[in-house]
Amino acid sequence: MRRFSFLGWPTVTGVLIAIILLQFFPQLLSPPVTTVEIRETPLPTHVSVGYGPVSYSEAVEKAAPAVVNIYTRTVVKQQQYSLKEDPLFKKFYDLGDMPQRERIQSSLGSGVILNSQGYIITNNHVIAGADSIIIALKDGREAPAEVIGTDPETDLAILKTSMENLPSVTLSPSDALSVGDVVLAIGNPFGVGQTVTMGIVSATGRNSLGLNTYEDFLQTDAAINPGNSGGALVDAHGNLIGINSAIFSKSGGSQGIGFAIPSNLAKKVMTDLITQGRVVRGWMGIEIQELTPNLAESFGLEEMNGLIIAGIYRDGPAHRAGLQPGDIMLSLNNKPVEGRRSMISIADFRPGEPLSVEFLREGKHLSTEVTVGERPLTRPNS
Repeated sequence: MRRFSFLGWPTVTGVLIAIILLQFFPQLLSPPVTTVEIRETPLPTHVSVGYGPVSYSEAVEKAAPAVVNIYTRTVVKQQQYSLKEDPLFKKFYDLGDMPQRERIQSSLGSGVILNSQGYIITNNHVIAGADSIIIALKDGREAPAEVIGTDPETDLAILKTSMENLPSVTLSPSDALSVGDVVLAIGNPFGVGQTVTMGIVSATGRNSLGLNTYEDFLQTDAAINPGNSGGALVDAHGNLIGINSAIFSKSGGSQGIGFAIPSNLAKKVMTDLITQGRVVRGWMGIEIQELTPNLAESFGLEEMNGLIIAGIYRDGPAHRAGLQPGDIMLSLNNKPVEGRRSMISIADFRPGEPLSVEFLREGKHLSTEVTVGERPLTRPNS
């Protein structure tokens, strides 16, 4: 009897513990379950009919009023007689100061109003050589505009009009864009009137196209045609992210490869032209050559990151810092050199700012500090 009592207490205690555990952990009786994790975006509580994938009308309504049509007129003088300059013709006929015929040459383009002060940004090639410039707003108003400044090296120009109550565009940083983002091109193609086309960002940082001295283009498949030049490239929220500038085309029309000057670059050019009348750019005073697989192998480099210094301007910033032709620049301010695009970034430095340069010389890793200079308007001797 005592023996049964001794064995019974552990059994009763175990049963009681099991009952308590099941009270607090009922899942112990359930079979194991495999959890499938699904990442989902929250369902919006309100979807506007005029926004997003359904329609971009809100973005257009926000940006379109600030996009203007630009009409230019240029007086082209023509000689009345094509033989006037011929020496043999002059020998027998003295025409004296014969008046020249004048022909009016018209062209069109687009522009974007940047602020209520009346400053307008467009492409330099739209207004180059123009004797008169007229801008036309979406609301029907027209007014003359004057040139405040031009920058042929980026193909940008700033105009100004005295009209009041002007709409203006909101800029958005172009470096926040990603390939695949939706964009809208607004302009005046072929003079048919303000037109909106849609596409995506096809690529960023396009350079070496031979279009401008400083190239950092956004590429888009939004239809851009003659007359769109200087118009707006906006994001899906109606913010300006680029100035439409050029197309790649064999037919003269859109083939889905258009280029826009990013808003970050346009903002710098605009600010300098308005405040200083010229664009102030940083300058190292070097000529560069991109690395090829063969060159990288000859220098013993495993990667093709870097730029070869092909030439140095005498007494320029790089020359004073001790850099030499044949050096391979590897990083600028601790950022790896990424082809010609890295050299474009030097233009954003202000003269007098320090720039640390890591480079390779005869297989040795070296570094120096360059005091950035101002890029001269005329090309100095190397």
